[in-house]
Amino acid sequence: MKIHAIIPVFIPHRGCPNDCVFCNQKAITARSADVTPEDVKKLIERYMPTLRGRGLKTIEVAFFGGSFTGIPMEEQSAFLAVAKEYKDAGLIDKIHMSTRPDYIDKSILDNLASFDADTIELGVQSFSPEVLAASNRGHTVEAVYRACDLIKEYGFELGIQLMIGLPEDTKERCLFSAAETVRIAPSIARLYPTIVLNDTELYNMYRAGSYTPLTTDEAVDITKDMYRMLDDAGINIIRVGLKSTDLITEGGEIQGHTFHPAFRQLVEGAIAREDLEAQLLELADADAEDPGLIGGSFEFRSSGNSFSNMVGNAKRNRIYFAEKYPHSKIRYMTDPALADGSYVVVKC
Repeated sequence: MKIHAIIPVFIPHRGCPNDCVFCNQKAITARSADVTPEDVKKLIERYMPTLRGRGLKTIEVAFFGGSFTGIPMEEQSAFLAVAKEYKDAGLIDKIHMSTRPDYIDKSILDNLASFDADTIELGVQSFSPEVLAASNRGHTVEAVYRACDLIKEYGFELGIQLMIGLPEDTKERCLFSAAETVRIAPSIARLYPTIVLNDTELYNMYRAGSYTPLTTDEAVDITKDMYRMLDDAGINIIRVGLKSTDLITEGGEIQGHTFHPAFRQLVEGAIAREDLEAQLLELADADAEDPGLIGGSFEFRSSGNSFSNMVGNAKRNRIYFAEKYPHSKIRYMTDPALADGSYVVVKC
C-alpha cells in the first residue's frame, strides 16, 4: 500500500541561468508556462480530494523542474507561503524542493527555515570535476560539499541526485560519486541515466559524434552497482530513471538508447539475477568454467513484492537462467517470510 504521496509543482527552468549540456527542462516537465502562487494553490486543491482517506503517512508539496532557491527570494517566499498554509492546517506534512548546489547559502536556508521547509534535493549529478566541467554544470565539486554540509547543519533532510553516463563519465567515476554520496549520508537519493534530449547541447554533441550515450545494458550495469552501495548504506532511493511522459518517449524528445520506461525494474532485476546466480553456483558447487552442466531442481524465492524483479522485466531473468542452465529445473515462488529485495535459492 502506498503511504507517501507528492504533490509536484513544476517550475520549468526558473532560477537557473546556466545551460547544462543535457538539460531541456520544458521537455522534462512537459509544460512551458510560468507558475504563480495561485497556480500552486489550485494544484494542491485539485490533488487533495484524491489523497484524503487513503491512510497516507506523508503528503508533500514539492517544487521541481528548475532551481527553486535561485529564483528571487520574494518569489520563493510567495510559493513557500502557500505550501506552509496547508502544512500549518495539517493538510500536508512536508515542503520539499530541488535546486543546484551553488544556490545554497545561509540567507537562503534561513528563509526556507522560516517557512518550515523540510527537504532539499541537490542536483549534484557527479562528484567528478572532469564530468562537471564537460557537462557545463557551472559549479565546482567544492560547491557541492559546502551545500551538503550547510543543509545538514541547518537540520533539513538532504537529497542527492546523481546522473550516470554524462560526458567524460566512466564507471569508476560513477562509483566514486556513489561512494561520496554514501560518505555524506543523505536521507534520499535519485539515480538518473543520462538521456539525450532534443534541443540540448548534448544532442549536438551526439550528432557530431563527440558524445556516445550508454546503451541500456551499460547503464543498467553501472546503476545497479551504485544502487547496491546506496541501498546497503540505508539511503532511500526514491527514483531510478526518468519518469515516462507523453514527451519523453523514443522518437519524441529523446535520442540515443538509455531511456526505458521500466528502468528501475531493469536495475532491480539485474541485482536479483546476480544474487540468485551466486547462490545457485554455491549450492551446485559448480565449475564456473562450465555452468551449463549444472543439473538438478532448484526453487528461486522472493517476497510477493519482489517477484517481478526476480522474474525480470519481460521475464528476462527466466530466459537468462533457462538458456544458461538448460539442465536445471528452476521454479519461481513467493515466500512471505522474505523481506522485499531478498532472494533465496533452495536445492530440491
